[in-house]
Amino acid sequence: MSVNSCDIYQQFSDGLVVQTPALNVEWAGIRVCVRSNSNALLDNLADYFSHCLAPPGAASVNAPGKQIDVMAVECDAPNLAFDFQDWRREPGKQGKKDSYIELSDGRLLRKVRTGMVFLQNENYLLAAGPCLANSNQVINFINSQLMNRFQHQGYVICHAAAAKVNGVGLALAGFSGGGKSTLMLKLLDSPNSQFISNDRLFLKQQADGVHALGIPKMPRVNPGTLLNNPRLRELMHEKDRQQFEALAFSELWDLEHKYDVPVDRVYGADRILASTDLLAVIILNWQHESPQPTAIQSVDISSRQELLAAIKKAPGPFYQDAQGGFLQDAIDVNDAPYLRLLENTQVWELSGKVDIEKGVTLIREQLAAEALCHE
Repeated sequence: MSVNSCDIYQQFSDGLVVQTPALNVEWAGIRVCVRSNSNALLDNLADYFSHCLAPPGAASVNAPGKQIDVMAVECDAPNLAFDFQDWRREPGKQGKKDSYIELSDGRLLRKVRTGMVFLQNENYLLAAGPCLANSNQVINFINSQLMNRFQHQGYVICHAAAAKVNGVGLALAGFSGGGKSTLMLKLLDSPNSQFISNDRLFLKQQADGVHALGIPKMPRVNPGTLLNNPRLRELMHEKDRQQFEALAFSELWDLEHKYDVPVDRVYGADRILASTDLLAVIILNWQHESPQPTAIQSVDISSRQELLAAIKKAPGPFYQDAQGGFLQDAIDVNDAPYLRLLENTQVWELSGKVDIEKGVTLIREQLAAEALCHE
């Protein structure tokens, strides 16, 4: 396409009154500087990223020229005369979510539901549209840039939650509706636990084992998770509680109505970590209708490769490699990097009937057994 990123960026930025100061998010040694024409949006983002803000005027931790600069333009949903293509969704996901068009030097993406657009190339990172009403999409865009950097550093993207429990890192991966966020948040009820990530985790082999790195995104969970955790119930309005409590368990479990869990406010600011060394990956391969009791066991991933489907994750339409190239829609996720990583760490399988409380108990018993083995 003949239109380039500079043309589109200038279309939105010309004459724009940018508020000051900028917002600086710092995570895992990388800084993202966010500028906007909306003070309300910057305040919203500052509240969300309060646990990882760099103080104004602080020196950047990045190497020269490596700071990530994002512009967020509050405006009406742009009406762009481009023939956007729908991005193929992963198996099990319904409806249209992302659409895109390739530019001569970048990619323009549009969120189908909200009309938000995102420009991405090596020099310009732009979010434009009703940003304040859709601040979660701006947050995701910021996190996408961090995720790209992690993958440039050799980390492998995983669809998993993670926490540090009793001083060791645990990743939780599950098939659709498996309850990994619910289980992870129950693990956080213990004071000797810390939050790493909700559903995007990055793993890398290091000399002393596998390292796990999260992103600064709070858990987004469905009503059932809040209702079944006394610590979280107050995040839901009373009217919502009454409505959702009237639903059958099966309806409640499958309901898609997301709430953010502000970990730092619910559990404490000292309960969030960017990374940890990884002891084990726990695959939630259990079912609600199973007649078998909930059980946990160690598995050899090389002989149970069907479990890889629970943890594999395509980088998605916002992924841009270190050379500036974008991921293409038709590329499948390769098993090999996941096999190499999981063969160098423990893999535990939770099977049988879905039972969150029992799952927490079994994980803690497994941890205790591991501690005894290493005494």
